[in-house]
Amino acid sequence: MAQSQQSFLKQEAGQLSREDTLLKMADHRSSWSRVLADNKLILITLSGVLLGVIIGFTFRPLGLSSDSLMLIAYPGELFMRVLKLMILPLVIASLISGSSSLNAKLNGKIALRTFVYFLTTSLLNAILGTTLALIIHPGNPTAESAAHTELLRDTAPLNKAKTVSLMDSVLDLGRNIFPDNIFQAALQQAHTVYVPKELPGMVGNDTELSHTSAPVMASSSASASSSVNLMEWSAEQNVEWIRIVEYRSGTNSLGIVFFCLVFGTLLGTIGRKGYVVVQFFSAIFDVIMKMVTGVMWLTPIGISSVIAGKILSVDDVGFVMTQLAWFIFTIALGVFLYQWIILQAIYFVFLRKNPFRFYLGLVQPILTGFATASTAAALPLTFRCMNERLKIDSRITRFVLPIGCNINMDGTALFIAVASIFIAQMSNMSLNVGQVVTVVLTSTAASMSSASIPSAALVLLLIALSAIDAPINNATLLFAIDWFVDRIRTTNNLLGDCYAAAVVEHLSRNELKISDIDAYYKDDDITSDDQCEQDVNGKRKLSFPNSVILNVEVSTPVSNT
Repeated sequence: MAQSQQSFLKQEAGQLSREDTLLKMADHRSSWSRVLADNKLILITLSGVLLGVIIGFTFRPLGLSSDSLMLIAYPGELFMRVLKLMILPLVIASLISGSSSLNAKLNGKIALRTFVYFLTTSLLNAILGTTLALIIHPGNPTAESAAHTELLRDTAPLNKAKTVSLMDSVLDLGRNIFPDNIFQAALQQAHTVYVPKELPGMVGNDTELSHTSAPVMASSSASASSSVNLMEWSAEQNVEWIRIVEYRSGTNSLGIVFFCLVFGTLLGTIGRKGYVVVQFFSAIFDVIMKMVTGVMWLTPIGISSVIAGKILSVDDVGFVMTQLAWFIFTIALGVFLYQWIILQAIYFVFLRKNPFRFYLGLVQPILTGFATASTAAALPLTFRCMNERLKIDSRITRFVLPIGCNINMDGTALFIAVASIFIAQMSNMSLNVGQVVTVVLTSTAASMSSASIPSAALVLLLIALSAIDAPINNATLLFAIDWFVDRIRTTNNLLGDCYAAAVVEHLSRNELKISDIDAYYKDDDITSDDQCEQDVNGKRKLSFPNSVILNVEVSTPVSNT
């Protein structure tokens, strides 16, 4: 009997252990399925990047026609257009709704903290790039002639060129921050150009270049031709250059950011009269984010098309990577050190949390920024990840991210510093301490005046080269690889904005709590008698849904004196 009981208990224990094992296996599978469900968009986006690289390098030996290349890149072009379509309404709605939800004093504190953070990180990137370029010494003077022969065979030499100075760039920054027409700011941005004084047909700010006396526009890649134009004039001509301010196509994001910040801040000070306007822009923001959710499912197709089209359009990838391999390595090492050491250290020092968990939550916008080479194009996805996955206060993200998208260019500061010293080394220039400091300061200042468009750093590079008297002709060597380096440094720009939002939120936590209390009483003030209607029983009823009216009677003590 005892033996039968023991065998029965053993059987029952075996059944229980099997059930526990099955339950554990089921939990394990469910946990894996949860992980896959939570990160499926990231995995799909990563697969799109890999697919684009595979398609690009697989089809390169086939020698496809220009029509075939256009068809391969066409889905990516549409994807980029859809992303850019949402940038302007997203920036306007986010800034107005975000700044109006905070009081003017808090807006000023957040703006000051954000600007100080951006300035500090840009300076750190410039110092890092300068240090790496001096240690690694990527510039090889012996490769200059061969690179010029191969990379610039279709480009005329620049005998005499006139580029804008750092002062011009800073003044243009001020002109764009304070636009004279908000509607024009949505379409055009101001910039300084130099034209020869003897050029016929020049009236005021309108310049007509005739075919007989027009300069040759030098560019060696399609991506650079839209942002870099160098004017070549023969050495025999003694040209006197004059400075004029023109308008070029492109959204003046800085002017729109300034106007929306002021508008939203003052909107939050007028009380219940501005409540409808605030809700209007909040609704626009929510609608844009719903549109982003739909566009996200097109991300793999768009990203693979963009990357494949760019790889197929490059003339000689192997030669370019070989000749400028040390330059690319220096940039990539600087980006790696900044993202995996400096940024993580900043996050840990301020928030005392695991920084790599925050980094992994931004994988999808990082991949999108890498594929599109534009922080602005990845802004809608950045908003979604910061608000939904990482739970950063939406008032901070709506305030910091659009500003950082236009001002904070950490990767650009790193690129300008490395490229300036790289070109100086190729030209056998020995830089003294003053010139090195000039490179650092110029890279920092120029990066904060950069436009959030692909290859914008090439224009600013000319400013840094002029500051140290380095030959600007050699800047064209970087045109052929900028399509790749631009994607690497864009990830620095994007992550800098996201980490800035996290740090600023942590530093502003006390003010945000006070703002929550103020908003609570402001909501009570909004739901006053003129916001209510009388129902059939004569009782008050709210005209706003999902709201509650609290009738509080306050008795004031009467003094006997």
